[in-house]
Amino acid sequence: MQKAIHGITVAHFFETYRENLKMELVTGQDGLHRLIHEGSINRPALALTGFFKYFAHRRIQVLGAAEMTYLKTMSQAQQVQILQRMVKRGIPCIALTRNFQPTDAMMQVATAMHLPIIRTSMITMNWINLATLAIDNEFAPAGTEHATTLDIKGVGVMLRGDSGVGKSECALALIERGHSLVADDLTVIKLLDERELMASSRPLNRGYMECRGIGIINIAEMFGVKCVRLEKRIDMVISLREWTPDAVEERTGLEENFYEILGKRLPHIELYVRPGRDIARLVEVAALTQALKRMGHDPARDFNDRLIAFMNDQANQPRPTKIKPVEREESDRG
Repeated sequence: MQKAIHGITVAHFFETYRENLKMELVTGQDGLHRLIHEGSINRPALALTGFFKYFAHRRIQVLGAAEMTYLKTMSQAQQVQILQRMVKRGIPCIALTRNFQPTDAMMQVATAMHLPIIRTSMITMNWINLATLAIDNEFAPAGTEHATTLDIKGVGVMLRGDSGVGKSECALALIERGHSLVADDLTVIKLLDERELMASSRPLNRGYMECRGIGIINIAEMFGVKCVRLEKRIDMVISLREWTPDAVEERTGLEENFYEILGKRLPHIELYVRPGRDIARLVEVAALTQALKRMGHDPARDFNDRLIAFMNDQANQPRPTKIKPVEREESDRG
């Protein structure tokens, strides 16, 4: 299931990232309902000169030292006029960096048009970088998967399978071996920067697991807080299947399979559950093998290359010549 984000309110952005971005609200309480429609930040340098073509009015507008210095070269009437033109285009808010105080014209326009003005002590580029990451996280495509996700030695593994196949039991065995739980049963996934899939749990059930026959258990209390992670990049997907006599299992590892989430393809392995198989150990080995592949070492391909090289050597070796027996002369036979 995937959901699309069409906008977030200035109030949500301000309250969620107030501490991390060191923000305070100067004015515009009545305008906090305004929507931020794009996951990026804009410095309205050209707009302050009156050039509004390609003006990114759907983004947060940041005024740093250059913009504030330029505004102070203008008369108050000019400032009011240019700021009113910006606000009428629907900008969500203005952020002032370096603890700059808004000009009188800025306060006049913000009060009259209910425009939030936010101030931060951070320098402009640092604030823009952090704010871009924060707002990109808000606008990232998101979805959910009926799966359990773990961090196995730095590799994010998502366990899929039908209900009752043993996902939670497998995860519990891995947690006992020192690995970390990210989400149990339902994984929330975001596509960050159109590059990597980040998994997390819903806040309500973070750190809890359901074990059939036992009930709900608290992982942090039983195994320590080190066994719970807030989020983790997903590196591979493992599907647990019930074993049947006609099941076809991978034997060499040369064939690569993929599982698609939010348009991104991830390495995919199917493991069949049956009595006598240590599924947790197999999942752990699969994660370590994936870590090796990311470093450029593919065991299956390495062995295949060695096998081909060995066969070529055998084929190129000269065959031993047969020595014919020497026939004795008639006199020697007597």
